[in-house]
Amino acid sequence: MHQPTPSAGPRHRTVEGPAGRLHLVEQGSGPLVLLLHGFPESWYSWRHQLPALAAAGYRAVAPDVRGYGRSSKPAAADAYRMLDLVEDNVALVRALGEEQAVVVGHDWGSGIAAASALIHPGVFRAVGLLSVPYTPPGGPRPSDVFTRMGGDEEFYVSYFQEPGRAEAEIEPDVRGWLAGFYAALSADTMPAPGAPDPHFVTRDGGRLRDRFPGGKLPAWLSESELDVYAGEFERTGLTGALNRYRNMDRDWEDLAPYEGAPIQQPSLFVGGALDASTTWMADAIDAYPVTLPNLASAHLLDGCGHWIQQERPEEVNRLLTTWLASLSA
Repeated sequence: MHQPTPSAGPRHRTVEGPAGRLHLVEQGSGPLVLLLHGFPESWYSWRHQLPALAAAGYRAVAPDVRGYGRSSKPAAADAYRMLDLVEDNVALVRALGEEQAVVVGHDWGSGIAAASALIHPGVFRAVGLLSVPYTPPGGPRPSDVFTRMGGDEEFYVSYFQEPGRAEAEIEPDVRGWLAGFYAALSADTMPAPGAPDPHFVTRDGGRLRDRFPGGKLPAWLSESELDVYAGEFERTGLTGALNRYRNMDRDWEDLAPYEGAPIQQPSLFVGGALDASTTWMADAIDAYPVTLPNLASAHLLDGCGHWIQQERPEEVNRLLTTWLASLSA
C-alpha cells in the first residue's frame, strides 16, 4: 500500500505525442492516474481533482486532449479519430516514464478512456467513467442513430458534425455561448421540465443557443473560471474540439473488431441523475454486469447535472479516491 505524501502545486508541461505537442498538468506522486476531459472543456475541468488525488498519494495528470488548449491541433478532420486519441494516451504514459496508468474520463473523455482500456489493456489497468456510460462498439451507424433521434428537430450531435456550422454560431461570442451551454446542462440552471430541450435545434436555421437559459451562471462556475475556459477557446477556435463529433462514423468502422467487447479491467461509473447522458443511456447502465464485468460500483448522484466533477467535486473526489485505494488493496 503506498503512503500519501504532501504534494507541491500543479505543474504545467508539454510532452511529444504522435501528432505533436501534448500539454498536461500534473500534481502529486505515486501511481499514475490520467484524467481526460470532455467537450467543451480542458485540463482545467479537473482542477478540483488534481490536488485531492495528489493528497491521496497519486500522480494525477490532466492533459489537454488533442485539439484543445495548448495541445497540438492537426488540420485534418480525421486526425481526431478515436484510435489516434487512444495512441495519444499511450504516448502520455510512456512520456511520463510509466508502464501503466488508471484512466478516468468525463463526457467525451469517458469514451476515450473506455476505448483506451479496451485497446490497450496492458497499459490501462483500470478505468473510471464519469457522466457518459460505457457502450461496447457496434450497433447501427452513429450518424443514422442521431438522425433518428432528432425527429422533427435536429439532434445536437448531427448539428456539430457539419464542418463550420457550429463554429459559426459559437465563435462570434465564445464566452456567452459557453456560459449558456454550461448552464443548460447544470442541475441548478437547466431548463425546466417541459421547456424546449437544449440538446436539439429546429430545422429552420435554429441555433443551440436559442434554447440556453439566460441569466446567472451555474453555482459551480465563477466568472473568473468561465474566463479561463473562454480564453482557451477564443485563442484556439472550436474546430479541433468539434472534430471529435465528426469522426463518429469513422470510429464505428475503426472499432468494428471490438464489437460487443466488454471492458475486463476494474471499473467505476459515476453519473448525474439529472444528466441526459444517464437517462437516455439507462439501458447501457443496466447492461454493466455484462459490459463491465469488474465494475466496483456505479453511482447516480441525486440533483446533479452533466458537469459532475465540477458540480459535486467533494463527492466525486471521495468516490474516486475510495475506488483507487481498492485497486491497490
